[in-house]
Amino acid sequence: MNIRNFSIIAHIDHGKSTLADRLLERTGTIEARKMRDQVLDKMDLERERGITIKMQPARMAYTAKDGQQYVLNLIDTPGHIDFAYEVSRALSAVEGVILLVDSTQGIQAQTLTTLGMAKKAGCVIIPVISKIDSPAARPDDVSLELAELLGVEPNTVLAVSGKTGEGVEALLEAIIERVPPPRITEGTEPRALIFDFSYSTHRGVAVYARVFDGTVKKGDTLGFAAAGKKFVALEVGIFMPDETPTDSLSAGEIGYIVTGIKEAGVVAVGDTIGADRPTLPALGEFERPRPVVWASVYPENQDMLTELRQALERLRLSDSSLSFEEESSGVLGRGFRCGFLGMLHLEIITERLKREFDLTLIVTIPTIAYVVTDTKGKKEVIYTASKFPAWGDVASIEEPWVKVILITPPEALSGLLQAFHDHEGAVMDTETHLDGRIELTAQMPLRELMRGFFDKVKNISSGYASLSYEFLEERLADVVKLEIFVAEEPVPAFARVVSRRRVVEEGERMVEKLHGILPRQQFVLKIQAHALGRIVSSRSISAVRKDVTGYLYGGDITRKMKLLEKQKKGKKRRGEHAKMEIPQEVFMKMVQDSER
Repeated sequence: MNIRNFSIIAHIDHGKSTLADRLLERTGTIEARKMRDQVLDKMDLERERGITIKMQPARMAYTAKDGQQYVLNLIDTPGHIDFAYEVSRALSAVEGVILLVDSTQGIQAQTLTTLGMAKKAGCVIIPVISKIDSPAARPDDVSLELAELLGVEPNTVLAVSGKTGEGVEALLEAIIERVPPPRITEGTEPRALIFDFSYSTHRGVAVYARVFDGTVKKGDTLGFAAAGKKFVALEVGIFMPDETPTDSLSAGEIGYIVTGIKEAGVVAVGDTIGADRPTLPALGEFERPRPVVWASVYPENQDMLTELRQALERLRLSDSSLSFEEESSGVLGRGFRCGFLGMLHLEIITERLKREFDLTLIVTIPTIAYVVTDTKGKKEVIYTASKFPAWGDVASIEEPWVKVILITPPEALSGLLQAFHDHEGAVMDTETHLDGRIELTAQMPLRELMRGFFDKVKNISSGYASLSYEFLEERLADVVKLEIFVAEEPVPAFARVVSRRRVVEEGERMVEKLHGILPRQQFVLKIQAHALGRIVSSRSISAVRKDVTGYLYGGDITRKMKLLEKQKKGKKRRGEHAKMEIPQEVFMKMVQDSER
């Protein structure tokens, strides 16, 4: 069997899904009457946003110019950095990639990131420019730029239009010629790499796998190398692009295996499927993706807590990178502390909870994980500001850093340099592209990247700059815990971790906001921001004043003065022992405050 396994990698909105549509159409994989835009994007959320969230394989049959029949296995992968681990596993399952660049925009930041991943996976790279039918296309300039990036001749760069289908035939021939066939081994035990999986109620988990050795058949007893769990293959099949059962999957093929497993956390991307008693080692090192962003999710109605738990468990059956544990809040009740791969992953999971399970949610401000060492030398990973030790008990704090690649028009350069400075970033290198755009390489804390940096970049560049990032190591952090006291009692849900240089500014902002939304009480209400062992900001809300002299008429003024003084002393006594019950709507406004 002549097999070619490949993937398409590109910056977001460079035409990856549209090109996949034309490949499926040209090879006759999907009937013309069933064809639609973004045919491999199964979720409504993907189609609405125009991005690929869930990777999807597809098998195509193609007859080359020389008359030979070929099987082309495409894995359409997400382009966002949040899913970099899953994409890297998918690239380990193919021998080649199409590096797609929009001929109207040129090389973007995510182009460089995905290219680096493809090189690391050892894939053959086919450079292709897209959207050549657009009036704004610059095919010659972008081809030259892409050729220089890869160190190849410009005539090796292919040009296609996903809209009209121009150049698709030449691309299919290039895949046959340039992508090497998979290594085939006969008569050995089965071994396959999991690059994705799905879940259904009646079948359990179905793993999407590339078979590297041997043959997998229905009824075989197999096992997961990392999880150590055995299962019987209830069904095996290929993607046409819908799941189509077959008798077996052989070395070099890509398909699915129905496991029947209905337990969360067993199946994971990157794990190896092997024989019941394997003698072959696992396919590369296995490491579960580590959450980097944390947020608490609460049901709006506590009666829906069980439904929320079941929904999270159901999503985890198809997304092993999602982690969660139950927690409780004095104001919001019981909910779940969830870990995500990034801000887009958080947004997608919460949106799926709302759409697919009809849940109304309260989602707290996302935070990151800090490694805190106390004065006794004890080291602990802390995900929420309220759990931070007291100011005098902290010896050191470490936080994750990221490497940022940003490509921008030159007119936005000065504003972006200032933005990096404001967000504690350091520009390490600059490079000018052939079209005049400037590429910045910088390093900054993940905490600051989350603090509205994406929006600031888009505003400064009028939407023309592109940005990607990758994680670096943990470094010492100059951050402090900021606590908010209401009526001289700390409110854990309002606690935040902020940069030391911004702590006064942030404290004043939060106190001012609370001052404007907290309802007045029968006593003077103090609002204070505490950090660095002191009060950094304070405001008071005056007490509601009842007219205790309204029934008096005429007489000496001293009678009124005595009543007012008595009222004042009573309010002071109440204020000394008062406890403030913060209304739900106030808490919501603070929790969903976009600024950190």
